[in-house]
This record gives sequence, C-alpha cells and structure tokens, in this order.
Amino acid sequence: MLEKIDKTVEFLKSRSSMRPKIAIVLGTGLGPLADNIEVTDAIPYSEIPGFRTSTVQGHSGKLIFGTLAGVPVLAMQGRLHFYEGYPMSDIVFPVRVMWRMGIKVLMVSNAAGGLNPKYVPGDIMLIQDHINLFPEHPLHGPNDERMGPRFPDMGNAYDKDLIALAEKIASENSFPVCKGVYVGTQGPTFETLAEYRYFRIIGGDSVGMSTVPEVIAARHCGVKCFGVSVVANVGLDAEANAVSHEEVQQNTKKAQENLSLLFTEMVRRMKVE
Repeated sequence: MLEKIDKTVEFLKSRSSMRPKIAIVLGTGLGPLADNIEVTDAIPYSEIPGFRTSTVQGHSGKLIFGTLAGVPVLAMQGRLHFYEGYPMSDIVFPVRVMWRMGIKVLMVSNAAGGLNPKYVPGDIMLIQDHINLFPEHPLHGPNDERMGPRFPDMGNAYDKDLIALAEKIASENSFPVCKGVYVGTQGPTFETLAEYRYFRIIGGDSVGMSTVPEVIAARHCGVKCFGVSVVANVGLDAEANAVSHEEVQQNTKKAQENLSLLFTEMVRRMKVE
C-alpha cells in the first residue's frame, strides 16, 4: 500500500511545487468554498494514479493546490463514498496520500441529517466525536507500522484546540455554531424515522454517509482532524418530510458564507508545525 501511495505522491510532486501542511475535504454542496482558494494547480481525480472518481452530483472530483488567506492548502473538491461501491482502501487513499505529502491537519466538511431537535437546516455543527456504523473498517486487514499503529487511539479524534479556535472565530463574527456527535452510516438511503430515533438514542446529533473513514485513516497516520457538519435536513419522528439530494444541496448553500469564513480564519490563525 505504501508503495502505491508513494507513486501517487511522486506524480503530484511533479505537478505542483507547493507543499501544504493543511488539507480540506469539501463535501456535498460545499465544493464552491474552493472559490476562495487562490488556485495554483487543479488536478482532476481521473488523472491522478490510484484516485477513483466520485459518481455523486455536487462532487467535482478535483485535487486543488493553492493558498487560502495566504497559507498553502491542499483541497479535495469532492470525495468518494462507501455506497458508490468502492472499498474502504480506495475511499481513504487520498487521505493517506495527503499525509505522505506532508499534511499535518485535515479539515473535513459534510452535509448531514439533523438528529438533535434543536437543529434547523443550515446550522453548522462542529464535530466533537463520531459513532462509526460503517460495515467495513478503514484499517481492516494487515497493518503497515510505517503508516501508524495497529491499534490507534481515537480518544481525541477531533482536535479540541481546533474546535475551541472555531468557536472563538464564530463568536467574533457573530454567527452561531453548535457542537455534537456525528453518526457515520453507509447509505445510500436516507434514514427511516425509526433509524433517526435510534441514532439519537445512541448519542448522535447528526448523521451522514462520509467523514468517519477519512478521519480514522488520518488519525492512524497521526494527522490532526477538524470536522464540520452542515445540517441539511432534520428528521424528527412524524414531523419529518421526504428528503432529496437536491434539498440537501440547497440547504447547505445557507451555510456556505459562514463556513467559508470559518475555514478561512482557521487556516489563517492555525499554528501548524
């Protein structure tokens, strides 16, 4: 696996001289945030050895080198999902490549269903922790100690200092954020009402079909993580309405301005060694 990763790293280094230490994954409907990045190179996934292409509407499928607030960043405009039929090794491959490129911090975003009754569509939830309900684990199989330990600690999966920085920035700019637990499921079906209740009972505040595999892979490699869910719909028992992918995309637009400001200011102020 590491040999395959290094071949991809070699290719990317031949395409860009930039060596960012911060990476950003832009999820469903949030790809336009890349417009705030001063792009130096944008490489379609289809051209990158080992990368697979997303089949999901709203995921552009480009790896972007550029600067945000004057800071070098690497951004994934679109991601793979387990429900697309890809194995976990393919889904987390880009994260491992970015780690090998020298990334120290991974910032991830997603569109999610709201489980907490206090949430409304368009809310920004800072992910404090997650519950992994995917049927396959990203670290299943033989472990390569060069990448990370066999049994990585997930006690601080989402960096507390980065969460505190995000709260400070939101407060300074007078927009609300909440904190909660993200439930990761395989999809592609949206949740039944019984599933919404179940996920809430076990401690979830939002639910989605991504993020968890990427964070596990990043933490395995020693990369710090920060995650955000944009609440795209809320399922509350009999009050829940039918959900569509188009609705999810539309509701994420409500949060784009604040999310863009949040990510930009975090990158500006982050101290990455």
